[in-house]
Amino acid sequence: MSSTEEALQERIKELTCLYEVSSILVNAEAATMAETLRAIALSLKKGFQFPDSTEIAIDTPMESYETAPKNLNNYLAADLKIFNKVKGEIVAFRKDPESRFLKEEQPLLDNVALKLGNFLERVEIQKNEASLKRQMERADRLSILGEITAGIAHELNTPLANILGFAELLKEDLLKEGRSLGDIDKIIHNTIFSREVVKKLMFFACEMPQEMERVNIVPSIKNAIALLDASFSKAEVKYVVKIEEEELFLRADIIQLTQIIFNLTINAIYFSPRNGVVIIETFQTKDHIVLKIEDEGPGLSDEALEKVFQPFFTTKPTGEGSGLGLSVVHGIVASHSGSITVQNNPNKGATFTVKLPKS
Repeated sequence: MSSTEEALQERIKELTCLYEVSSILVNAEAATMAETLRAIALSLKKGFQFPDSTEIAIDTPMESYETAPKNLNNYLAADLKIFNKVKGEIVAFRKDPESRFLKEEQPLLDNVALKLGNFLERVEIQKNEASLKRQMERADRLSILGEITAGIAHELNTPLANILGFAELLKEDLLKEGRSLGDIDKIIHNTIFSREVVKKLMFFACEMPQEMERVNIVPSIKNAIALLDASFSKAEVKYVVKIEEEELFLRADIIQLTQIIFNLTINAIYFSPRNGVVIIETFQTKDHIVLKIEDEGPGLSDEALEKVFQPFFTTKPTGEGSGLGLSVVHGIVASHSGSITVQNNPNKGATFTVKLPKS
């Protein structure tokens, strides 16, 4: 066979490889990434001059695949770029250092890397779109819940105030007559408790009146942590406070701001294991004051991540939580035109991040 015929056959093999890789990626999905990389690697082997002695290794941020353990004595490599950033590579290698690669085989590897990079970009875009859709759906649900909650709170507020007022009047009458006040005290206690629940619902619905002023968040954090020192000690949980500057100003209601810090920190203490560490961090960006509270607890399930700010949702045992603490925080943050998010940490625990505008 002439060298021209051999060269032509090699070009045909390369073009066939590129066609196969394109066909594989057209039908590929993120869920079948391992199978996709395997199919690409096997197809790529066939595109080289000596397919039986050529091995392929593909490394991506999602999955990796090797047709044999990587040997880099004799190899070709192509960077795998996702949104113009190198995020992996494709390597073709041979054990025999004397078995040279053809100069045309480097462009083949580059083309396959380009096609795979484009596919991974599409996967990333789809993931971002799905995440954005979930966030929008969750925001819609929270908005509807806020409207419902505000209505419930307003409806309950007046009768609760009446019950409390009449019970206190009745208590005064019974005091004059020297009669037992036990049942009246129960009425008053439960009414006050119910009124506090209504107040929390109104926080969630952003219906509480505010006294907005320019305040330095640093003393509020330090005071709140100092008041919670006994709670940390009782739970045998340590804490670390990270504050970049002594003055971090924003416009806020100082009482509600303190409630954000209290609720998030108490929540972190509750879920932290003995000898665990809670990290309270605050810093500023160009437009925001950022507060982060990180714990070393069990983290949140997918369901909890979706519902954690909804009123009455709780992962605590019955009787240990009303499920209103985090919804109150959400309401306060929203009323300050800020945002709050939560995510599980890579190793353990979760981090709540609050961003409040400076002005």
